Amino acid sequence: MSSTLQTVTIKDVARLAGVSSMTVSRVINESEKVRPATRQRVERAIDELGYVPSRLARGLIRQKTGTLALIVPDVANPFFTLIVRGAEDVARRAGYRMILCDTRSDLAIEREVIEEMIAHRVEGMAIAPVSDGSRAHLRRVAKFGVPFVLIDRTVPGVRSDAIVGDNAGGARELVEHLVSLGHRRIGFVVEEDDVSTARERYAGYVDGLRRAHIELDDRLVVRTTADPDGGRVGMEQLLALAERPTAVFTVNNLVALGAIEAVRAEGLEVPDDMALVCFDDIEYASRLYPFLTVMEQPAETLGSLGTELLLQRVEGRLSGDERLVVLPAQFKVRRSCGAVAA
Repeated sequence: MSSTLQTVTIKDVARLAGVSSMTVSRVINESEKVRPATRQRVERAIDELGYVPSRLARGLIRQKTGTLALIVPDVANPFFTLIVRGAEDVARRAGYRMILCDTRSDLAIEREVIEEMIAHRVEGMAIAPVSDGSRAHLRRVAKFGVPFVLIDRTVPGVRSDAIVGDNAGGARELVEHLVSLGHRRIGFVVEEDDVSTARERYAGYVDGLRRAHIELDDRLVVRTTADPDGGRVGMEQLLALAERPTAVFTVNNLVALGAIEAVRAEGLEVPDDMALVCFDDIEYASRLYPFLTVMEQPAETLGSLGTELLLQRVEGRLSGDERLVVLPAQFKVRRSCGAVAA
């Protein structure tokens, strides 16, 4: 590898592809100013020559650093904060440093972060990908031979170890609980289905309805962003229906907060006028005022087990096929679903 890194230049790629060095640079930086046919020609030349951009090559020729990277889409989300805590604890005990990277759910930032971590010669990456659009970035990690593990989310077409929660099973249980309380019109506020957790929770929602012999009503499913603003907008749409739902399931705790705001803005209350359940707990808020009925995922364990699995790959203690570990969630019934009040 070292010989290739030292001898192949951007000019070699340009010569083989029959373009200028500037055009090659634009392709590498994913500029939109390159025609598709030209882009394909340059990419073929890069693959044929095994060219590595100089910034990445400098990192690749260094010796081991004893450093891992943890890449998450939103470090401000309490769920991912707990993942960080678990991952850092394991890395520290094993004598590794952990670099934390927040992609802010932005694919462009995720690409930049991953390239920076390759250049810094991290020995492995624990990644909670932004979405299915992360596929190209993850394949780039694999191309450079850096071990990585996916945490919380998977990406179709990417072969990797993964540590995830039982999203479908947990969502089904939440819906079945609402049905047991007498609800038949159950809304669902969820992000777009290019995120694996959203797809799986939607599948669990549909399965829960099917088992209760309730026909799926697409008007009760609102796709939005997985944050308080998205929760508010999603709940507003559900409340505007001629026949409102009597209960709502939100894809996570942050969406639930926005949904509650929307309910109260209408002069209504949870759970008196609208039952509410969600995925993920809010640790300190639930201690102060245990309100939300949740399917709590073991976020800290996702981080710790994911990092342990990554270290096994990094240190050569694990080989062979990829491993998928699915952790069960814990159902916590509180006031927001109406069961406690009843």
